Amino acid sequence: MPRRDIEFAPKDQPLRDDVSELGALVGAMLREQGGVDLYRRVEEARRNAIRRREGHRIAAEQLSESVQGLSADNAAALIRAFSTYFQAVNLAERVHRIRRRRDYERDDIPQPDSLRDSLERLHADGVSREAVIEALDRVQFVPVFTAHPTESMRRSLLEKQQRMARLLVSRMDPDLTPREDRAAKERIRMEITAAWQTEEHPSQRPSVADEMEHVLFYFTDVLYRVIPPFYEAMEEALRAVWPEAELPERLPPLVRFGSWVGGDMDGNPNVNADTIRETLAEHRRLVIRSYLGELNELYRRLSQGLSRVPASDALLQRLEAYRQAWPEPLEDMPRRHLDMPYRLMIRFMQHRLQAALNDAAAAYERPGDFVDDIVLMADSLRENLGEHAGLFSVRRLYRRAATFGFHMAALDVRQDSAVHRQAIADWLNDPAWLELAPEERAGRMREWLAADSLPEAAGDSDVLASTLAVFEAIAECRRRFGDAAIGTYIISMAQGPEDLLAVLLLARIAGLADEAGQVALDIVPLLETVPDLQRGPEILDEVLADPVYAGHIAARGQAQEVMVGYSDSNKESGIAASRWAVQQAQSRIVAAAERHRVEPRIFHGRGGSTSRGGGKVPQAVMAAPAGSVRGRLRVTEQGEVISAKYGLRSIAMRSLEQSVGAVLRASMPGQATVPGERWCAIMETIADASRAAFRGLVYEREGFEAFFRQATPIDVIQRMSMGSRPASRRKGQGIEDLRAIPWVFAWTQSRALLPGWYGLGAGLRAAEEKYGGEALAEAAREWPFLRGLLSDVEMVLAKSDMAIASRYMSLVDDSHQAIFDHIREAHDSTVQQLLAVKGEDELLSDDPVLARAIRLRNPYVDPMSLLQVDLLSRWRAGDRRDDALLNALIASVNGIAQGLQNTG
Repeated sequence: MPRRDIEFAPKDQPLRDDVSELGALVGAMLREQGGVDLYRRVEEARRNAIRRREGHRIAAEQLSESVQGLSADNAAALIRAFSTYFQAVNLAERVHRIRRRRDYERDDIPQPDSLRDSLERLHADGVSREAVIEALDRVQFVPVFTAHPTESMRRSLLEKQQRMARLLVSRMDPDLTPREDRAAKERIRMEITAAWQTEEHPSQRPSVADEMEHVLFYFTDVLYRVIPPFYEAMEEALRAVWPEAELPERLPPLVRFGSWVGGDMDGNPNVNADTIRETLAEHRRLVIRSYLGELNELYRRLSQGLSRVPASDALLQRLEAYRQAWPEPLEDMPRRHLDMPYRLMIRFMQHRLQAALNDAAAAYERPGDFVDDIVLMADSLRENLGEHAGLFSVRRLYRRAATFGFHMAALDVRQDSAVHRQAIADWLNDPAWLELAPEERAGRMREWLAADSLPEAAGDSDVLASTLAVFEAIAECRRRFGDAAIGTYIISMAQGPEDLLAVLLLARIAGLADEAGQVALDIVPLLETVPDLQRGPEILDEVLADPVYAGHIAARGQAQEVMVGYSDSNKESGIAASRWAVQQAQSRIVAAAERHRVEPRIFHGRGGSTSRGGGKVPQAVMAAPAGSVRGRLRVTEQGEVISAKYGLRSIAMRSLEQSVGAVLRASMPGQATVPGERWCAIMETIADASRAAFRGLVYEREGFEAFFRQATPIDVIQRMSMGSRPASRRKGQGIEDLRAIPWVFAWTQSRALLPGWYGLGAGLRAAEEKYGGEALAEAAREWPFLRGLLSDVEMVLAKSDMAIASRYMSLVDDSHQAIFDHIREAHDSTVQQLLAVKGEDELLSDDPVLARAIRLRNPYVDPMSLLQVDLLSRWRAGDRRDDALLNALIASVNGIAQGLQNTG
């Protein structure tokens, strides 16, 4: 239930009611399913947590005592109870976002960052309708869903959440009778109870197929439904801002989707050529089944007969051609339907789609042929009095087919550069290949590629065989599922031109090149560390100047995509230095590409947490360097962010609107803020001092790694079934080799959230000493980049809790206590520095919605954190052999993550 001291504005009172009512339903469920003792323990812990935060010392001790020494089963039940409350609060807040959207639409007021709001801002800035329409031809937002599930909830639970959300939305109807309202409430309780009786997370590490099923839920159940309304909203927004203007018949494709699930091989031995084939086959199966179902609906609706209304000559000619080629679909049709041209057309389309599923001769050769048939029907309806007799539904099918094709989402393929080098060494049967200088390896590959005559294969190995099999699978999948089925080929840890040439060479060896010797594959270097980001423009300069690679780029449309990573750069240098390195890399990549007359494209490898590049997309887009967006935003979506942004249809719609609107605005001349030399100098000082502080603690301070492993549940996280990928990148066990997700996740659990803020305080202090407080405050106020950085860190600081983090010190050797004392002092200093720069008295004073969300959750997070400390102590004392305690710990990790959100 919401606390009385948490303020709700009048517009948010329905949220308070939903939170209270859902909380009561959860409480009733706990009494019924878990017993009165469990319910009392939950309520006692919650009340003590609230009183602790109000400053009652006795309550703090009572809270700690109440969660100590519980059996593993009782601890797990208590954690699940708190997690269930979190899910209720999360759901209530998401439904309230839907309610607020409806309020804006009802009042005919553009919601901030909506499509209409973005267009009105451009109109107010003097941008013409013609300029906007022209810009839309270049706009494309591509969210890429990745296999890093810090929230790998079962599909059945995701479906229950959707049903509960729809029930809550249905209760907004003022005409609902009391009986109908009671029935909806009872169904919500049924879903809550059924969810309690369902295992939340798999006991075994999920397979790639499990991850694929999880991600595809959002495509089939949410995004497939949302795409047509999104385009309709764009058309409505254009008409609202320019009511007299004529719109194009069909808007260009503004949204595409991508996925890494089944194609991301980097450090994951479970992903290979077979998973690429299986994933895209499943993509095709699901999307074609969706089309078949929609065509069934259209068959029932489009009953027009030629005796009542004509059809276009083009449609009739296509029908005749289909009759000649495939008469069998008509054999089972009722005779009374044979004079209905649209039903005839639909039967042929279903026949060809079913043939595509079965790889039969009648199959559509490419998705564009299916789209052409839909357009034929749409044009015929429009020309023959069908605008209000089915055209709307046909246009919706067109939007889906034009967006999803026969592949649903383009599958990116990713591999570590070291694997490519090893594969070539094995192909040459030359171990000395790996000892050569990168420049020499690049020179030899350049000669082979330019001569178009490769040396004879001299060796073989499992690495070589599996690598070549991937390129063969890429070629096969393009033939079967269409050119758009394969996205880009991403090279992790790309360090120079040789890494891009190596992919070209391996593709040639595997036979991926066409008759002209061109490789139909977009090769994308991933710049992950700060040194790689700094060297990225130089790498691009060198490779674009290479005549062999320049020829490849010319054949690919004279465009080069570069992926910039936020995760590893943050783990290496801290948040301020990482963000600045990414910002500078983008500007310099754009300049390098333009020198070679190549279109630069930036792919953002963002995670859910602030330390991994997470944050609000519109602000991030508007803060991007001038010239780096160019109508295109490609960004990874992962972890709990996928559920938060795409779990419910209305919120997915809102997410797409915000992103596309921001991309459109950022792409128009004069919209980006160009920082002057002084602001850049200030940020350089912040980044340098921040990086020095971060590396001084994490990589240079003696005993820090041991402290990290004792003060966080990293040993639990490394045993969790969070994903199919190992926790470490390679075989090493140090912080350098640990992947960014478990690194960030561990610090989140301990409530210190160190990667999301540490170092910034030292950077702000250095900048203030060098340039003065007024200059620093001006840059933070006027420069979207710095303003966004400070806003993101402020959120992390507000979610962190050093008092709770100090409880984890009972797990740490006394010799490491000084490290925590230093972290706590740095935390306090960072808070004060940030507030001073922003001119605020307390954190989140300018974001009451987020502040309220954190306060709503704290009474449930705090007991779980203290319980986690107790469980960790007992589990480690038993040499980590008690599986019951481990399972309870895993439940606590998931529960805390749900409570804090944006953790992965």
